[in-house]
Amino acid sequence: MSGNFFQPVDAAEVPRFAGHSTFMRLPAVQTAIGLDIALVGIPWDGGTTNRAGARHGPREVRNQSSLMRRVHHVSGTAPFSIANVADVGDLSVNPIDLADGLDRIRKGMDTIVAAGAIPLSVGGDHLTTLPVLRAVAKNRPVGLIHFDAHSDTNDRYFGDNPYTHGTPFRRAIEEGLLDPKRIVQIGIRGSIYDPGEHDWAKEQGIRIIYMEEFVTRGADDVMREAREIAGGLPTYVTFDIDCIDPSMAPGTGTPEAGGFTTREAQQMIRLLAGVEIVGADVVEVAPPFDLAGMTALAGATMMFELLCVIAKQVGVRRDAAGVPDHRPSAR
Repeated sequence: MSGNFFQPVDAAEVPRFAGHSTFMRLPAVQTAIGLDIALVGIPWDGGTTNRAGARHGPREVRNQSSLMRRVHHVSGTAPFSIANVADVGDLSVNPIDLADGLDRIRKGMDTIVAAGAIPLSVGGDHLTTLPVLRAVAKNRPVGLIHFDAHSDTNDRYFGDNPYTHGTPFRRAIEEGLLDPKRIVQIGIRGSIYDPGEHDWAKEQGIRIIYMEEFVTRGADDVMREAREIAGGLPTYVTFDIDCIDPSMAPGTGTPEAGGFTTREAQQMIRLLAGVEIVGADVVEVAPPFDLAGMTALAGATMMFELLCVIAKQVGVRRDAAGVPDHRPSAR
């Protein structure tokens, strides 16, 4: 540790290709106790309906995250100096039993939330967000800022199967985990199953901003609306890597042409400043379909962008409370 908080391994001392592979080259710890932000992997893709492989996402995002440095070049945020952050490893999963897999993820996330840390996870397919929300929103519904090519509010797949990566937010609303009037989905695009595919979501009050609207309005205006929808209340942020165009992020389960550039995605995350983020994730990075690690690098970059926003939120809250920059070290 340096001062009060964990610090990444210095790339000027140990080259990026050497040493242990952890998120941002931070220490690996056994528990989230003492952490402000817990970086966690969820290597599970039991809800995938097309190209499986997102179970390998956390490992490769860890590898590419070695390229992240200490300070954000635009905001000047130094996340590791204003928040205690570490890699708490991967949650326990079950690759052959969907119900048990969901329960294991929820139980693992329960321990992180109970420790008082804000979880920032890497999946895994988008169904992993459902058990995370079961932990994060256990005591009250939260809002959702959702970057994706797909709404993920479908009902059933392959007969009567309610749990896939195309259904998590429908289930979360039904379970009272999300306030649908505080949900905004940004970047939705691509062909759909039928003309009314998004009707249920809209009827619940979800604001869907299709890619075409984003192109017309631009990031600043869209994110202003997103912040208004979040409303200064507890909000979860979920980032599906397939919101980025497959020319820049090909390694994903259900790629859709016509997406964001990585630069646009970075800009939108930076505009989350002021949102009360109680948890966040980056999902659907599928390394078996990647080229030269470019999708995993995009995922690690978005993870760092989210980390900087959340860490600044932690620092502001600590300053407002008059709490000194000291927490017990994680064990």
